[in-house]
Amino acid sequence: MAVLVEEPPVRSAGTPPNRSRRGATGVGEARGRFPTFAIPALVWYGLFMIGPVVAMIVIAFLSWPGMLVTPTFAGLDNFRVLFSDETFWAAVRNSTIQIVVGLPVMIVLAFLLAFHVVQKPRGHKVLRYLLFIPALISAPATAMMFYAMLNPDGLVNGVLATLGIGGKAWLADPTTALGALIVVDLWAGIGYSAVLIASRLDGVDGEVVQAARMDGAGSWRLAWGVYWPIARDFIGVVAMLQFLSMLFSSAQNVLLLTQGGPGTATTTLSYLVYQKAFVDTDLGYSQAVGVVLFVLGLVGMFIIRRVLRKTH
Repeated sequence: MAVLVEEPPVRSAGTPPNRSRRGATGVGEARGRFPTFAIPALVWYGLFMIGPVVAMIVIAFLSWPGMLVTPTFAGLDNFRVLFSDETFWAAVRNSTIQIVVGLPVMIVLAFLLAFHVVQKPRGHKVLRYLLFIPALISAPATAMMFYAMLNPDGLVNGVLATLGIGGKAWLADPTTALGALIVVDLWAGIGYSAVLIASRLDGVDGEVVQAARMDGAGSWRLAWGVYWPIARDFIGVVAMLQFLSMLFSSAQNVLLLTQGGPGTATTTLSYLVYQKAFVDTDLGYSQAVGVVLFVLGLVGMFIIRRVLRKTH
């Protein structure tokens, strides 16, 4: 008598085993569940990141002449005053010059320094630490150092005098004060940016570099033809960080060195926020400037991302 043996079902090559299907289902269910472990981080982000932005926008529509005064609704009055204020447009001009001039110079010099470091010259490990030193010095100490160099009796004029060149009151001259602040930004930002970029350049495939050198590429061509395209996305991130620092944190150097003067020659948007809030006690106007600053920050990051986006 013939015995019938039941054959196992035939599984096509493209069909995963049951175990894989169960695993895939489990992953799908996990993805569908709300990540409860992220609740503390989301609450913190909502309160301390999104909350202040919402508060800034609300205050921008209020008339609030001081913390001890009850605010009243002002509608668009703060923005009307803002866009008709010559000081505001001077601050826009100064911030634009500061970023358009300072940021490209900072990124290019930081990239070249980073490229030099990753070539591992003699003492390159010590050089990495030296490049990071400006980030370890506080803003007041940095301001004191540059004030000692740039005041009429300072180091810069002393060196120029030995060369027979007349000096200037660099921080008190409207034609040089903003440039002096840009120099301070460059000194503080180039080394820090170079260290960050060097950490990315260290990951460039050595075989790619060796092939370029065998093809006759010199250092300049190697830097801009090999390293720059590979690290372009990361350099864009560093550029965005420095852009935000220059746009939002310039008030500290202005306050410590020039206080916006002479006249409005060094008044930047972030310093104008401080001045209107803590000196003139016009909180509504101050936060209206803050809203403009916030929008400019978003637009600037979008532009930098588009310019330095890696093309495939």
